[in-house]
Amino acid sequence: MPASKKNKAQVTANQERQQLIHQELKRVDYRDPALGSPKHIKMATNPFVFLRGSAQLFYADLAKGNLKLPEALLTPPLTTIMGDCHTSNFGFLSEEGAHGESVIFAPNDFDDACVGHAAWDLARFCTSLALCVDFAEGALAGRYALEEALDDDQAVSAAQSRTAMTAFLEQYLATCQQCADDAENRNQVLNDFKKKHILNAPYKKAKKRIWGGKKFLEKSSLAKEVDISQQPLRFRDRPERFKPLSAGEARGLILHFEPYMDDSILDITERLNAGTGSVNMRRFYCLVGPKDFTSEDDLELCHLVEIKRQRHAAPLHHFPELSAVNRLNPAHLTVHCQQRMQRKPDLVLDEAEWQDAHWLIRSRHHARVGIDPEDIVFGEQAVNGGFEQYAATCGQALALAHCRGDRRSTRFEQAMAAVLPDQIEALINACEGYAEQVKEDCGYLRGLYLGE
Repeated sequence: MPASKKNKAQVTANQERQQLIHQELKRVDYRDPALGSPKHIKMATNPFVFLRGSAQLFYADLAKGNLKLPEALLTPPLTTIMGDCHTSNFGFLSEEGAHGESVIFAPNDFDDACVGHAAWDLARFCTSLALCVDFAEGALAGRYALEEALDDDQAVSAAQSRTAMTAFLEQYLATCQQCADDAENRNQVLNDFKKKHILNAPYKKAKKRIWGGKKFLEKSSLAKEVDISQQPLRFRDRPERFKPLSAGEARGLILHFEPYMDDSILDITERLNAGTGSVNMRRFYCLVGPKDFTSEDDLELCHLVEIKRQRHAAPLHHFPELSAVNRLNPAHLTVHCQQRMQRKPDLVLDEAEWQDAHWLIRSRHHARVGIDPEDIVFGEQAVNGGFEQYAATCGQALALAHCRGDRRSTRFEQAMAAVLPDQIEALINACEGYAEQVKEDCGYLRGLYLGE
């Protein structure tokens, strides 16, 4: 093809890609990227954040064939999936919610959960690994901003991207095989991280935040959001984080949602600018505890509950006919999938209708500790195998969540154990290619907002 025709074809392809980006972001966020919403500006920070905020684009690309996964990986039975699976949607939490004492490492975001292909979660996670490496390289080169200066300028290399994907998939496979061999293995949880494990430090941090832990009164989600030194207990005055409600709106919310709580609502506020994919979805925080709260001893009974407006899971617009279960309203579907994927689901986990919308009601864990790319790509430990170690741990946690989707049999586990070994290399190749597409997509937003 002559150079002029090649250039014209490339221009056309770029225009079509940009049109798809605008279409998908506007469809979910109700705002065209050209207008520069806070969410889209945040997504231009780096390709990893772009991936986090654009799950719908990932599924559009699957539907259009822009991302082609090995066909064999689409043959196992459907199961409950995260839908927005990436390295920062795993972390530490306490089983059964804020009052649980068992701190585990597990998937921690189910906003886009549905019944779907396990391979979708595998592909999205592998892509995120490649983008974590890109983030590390870009941060050291000055292309991407860091919130805090690095103590150690060692960072994972491009070669570790592929080894981490392999470690993730091989551990996922091994866990599926274990569950196929003995269904009781689905009840495993990850709660033992030795000193040399890259997750040892965040694990200890989470343990200190549970009720009775050394840092509960300083670092628990309750202590950080609520002024627990005064009575009556109230949310802190943090204008960048909380928006006080009018007396009328507060009363209306409490009247409608208090039946879903495990105690009285002592205070309520609107939470601002939370999340990445759902940053523009309205949400409220409730301080829940005994109405006759009298002293610090009663803090054991207090916790936070989030009420969040829920949109449809990202995969469902492009794959609406996969399962009848996916016809549940969006909040009900999230609750259903989370209850299936967790060994001991939160005790406060429900859904309700209010103001012609569906709302998710869920615990805010005292001990919740998330994992950002900075935690797994910088430093001697990450460079010397910690990045791969983190990927493998997520592979085990994800497999356990997937295997719990249907507890009547081990058909899913057997099928994944049979097909995945021969598809690992092809899946990694597909994800490496898609990571390059995400970088280009993010570059387009950066050009819109940053003039790059």
